[in-house]
Amino acid sequence: MQRQWDDMAGRALLRLAAVLHRTVASEQANGRWISRRDRALRAANRKGVPVAELAARLGLSEGWVRQVLNGRKPAEPPVIEEAA
Repeated sequence: MQRQWDDMAGRALLRLAAVLHRTVASEQANGRWISRRDRALRAANRKGVPVAELAARLGLSEGWVRQVLNGRKPAEPPVIEEAA
């Protein structure tokens, strides 16, 4: 009986891993998050938040933020990992 439960749990975990892989780890999912971020940046700018503040808050250059606000797709900045 225990083996049957282990097998069922293992298969359920495999399904979960497959769903997470397709929805979170895929390039398309990453692209969707970037699109959402860019839309939020544009909306904040339309509401009066200055470019300098947007750039400072996100840790990006003002030129990069201006490109996003103008609808261009700048190269994503490299991810900087903080030291522990």
